Amino acid sequence: MGKGGDANTLANLSRDQTKNLPKYTWAEIQKHRTPSDAWIVYHNKVYDVSNWHEHPGGAVVFTHAGDDATDIFAAFHAPGSQNMMKKFLIGDLIVESVEHKDDKQRDFERAYRDLRAKLVMMGMFKSNFWFYVYKQSFNLSMWASAMAMMYFSDNIVVHLAAALWMGLFFQQCGWLAHDFLHHQVYKYRRYGDYSGLFWGGVMQGFSAQWWKNKHNGHHAVPNLHNSTATAQDGDPDIDTMPVLAWSLKQAQSFRELRSDGKDSAFVKFMIRNQKIFYFPILLLARLSWLNESFKYAYGLGAASENAALERKTRGLQYPIIEKVAIALHYAWCFAFVSGFGRFSLAKSFGLFMLMTCSCGFFLAIVFGLGHNGMAVYDADARPDFWKLQVTTTRNIIGGHGLPQWFVDWFCGGLQYQVDHHLFPGIPRHNLKKTHALVESFCKEWGVKYHEADMYDGTIEVLQCLDRVAMEFVVDFVKDGPTM
Repeated sequence: MGKGGDANTLANLSRDQTKNLPKYTWAEIQKHRTPSDAWIVYHNKVYDVSNWHEHPGGAVVFTHAGDDATDIFAAFHAPGSQNMMKKFLIGDLIVESVEHKDDKQRDFERAYRDLRAKLVMMGMFKSNFWFYVYKQSFNLSMWASAMAMMYFSDNIVVHLAAALWMGLFFQQCGWLAHDFLHHQVYKYRRYGDYSGLFWGGVMQGFSAQWWKNKHNGHHAVPNLHNSTATAQDGDPDIDTMPVLAWSLKQAQSFRELRSDGKDSAFVKFMIRNQKIFYFPILLLARLSWLNESFKYAYGLGAASENAALERKTRGLQYPIIEKVAIALHYAWCFAFVSGFGRFSLAKSFGLFMLMTCSCGFFLAIVFGLGHNGMAVYDADARPDFWKLQVTTTRNIIGGHGLPQWFVDWFCGGLQYQVDHHLFPGIPRHNLKKTHALVESFCKEWGVKYHEADMYDGTIEVLQCLDRVAMEFVVDFVKDGPTM
């Protein structure tokens, strides 16, 4: 299939002529699940977006190939964006062929779309300019104080404290870049991109486009396993093999990569002990993200087929700015960890690892609490948009000695992870009000959402890792030794 099939011809049809467009069953639509053969449904209209690598949001468009993209489209796009889809229109969905939707399900979907419209009318999607002036000013004060501690002091304890403070600064930069690149702040998306390039690139060292490709895919398909090897409908954030497995299916997946169908000794060892290695792996998370960002920005490789395909076909949206931003990050970081030229190589490396690993832990503990240990689905058996986002996501509350105000600051809005996933365009300062409406809606429709404090949530994550490890051991014993 080509890009859009006969979409350009269809775009020129009159309104009366479009009434005679081909009609497709749900079974037919589900056959078109790969980037080179991608059909999506939007409000019961069928669109052929095959090979549309120029999609402004990147490869996320392929995460719903062969599926209904109505609600994820609304979550990511500004009003009027659907006009871009006209040239890809190829037909109509035969609504009666969607056997998994009864009248109750259709009523439920209408209800949560009405809730979204209500939130728009309430102004929940409008950002507070002064809130983000405050957040950016606070972050800059963190950076300046850490730099001053390293520059003016000769005390090793102060240097260690400065490195930890800088690690926390990196984490807070992550939340700011997250808000800007979700286009929560500015009306014009280019301004959000520029702010994301500063806070994510110059200050944090991450490639904005690498992050958007990975994060948008995660939002569209949280905790999903790919339906096929060639589909792009799996969540990149749970692609953590061979060191962590979030389901038995994922643990078994590495057998498929070996010609002898066996598990490697390393994979078996890591999965059996994954609850022990969980925290050490979190410490190394930022090193991995820095590596992937650098490779992506400078065209040296990509971590996934999804990212490699987008980098090859689309390139960088801001090729010069991306590279310059990351280069500036490493320049000021080198000055910082070297004590502005005063420290030995060994001490500089130690300070670099301290600030980098502490940031990895601060970021990843929040990410992990958001989704790890929650429901995991096969992409071709996913529930509707609302239930997918709610059942794969955990909110974080205060408890076990941590007050709610600290949780709110430390998590940067992602303590309302459920609400953020349902409405990613809502600025963080409006999520508390949004949560009250989401909670009421879930109770009305009998949908359970989950929340836990940071301690209990972490225990749940570790219990999940242990459960998967035990299932893997039983499966290994059942199939016999594979050494």
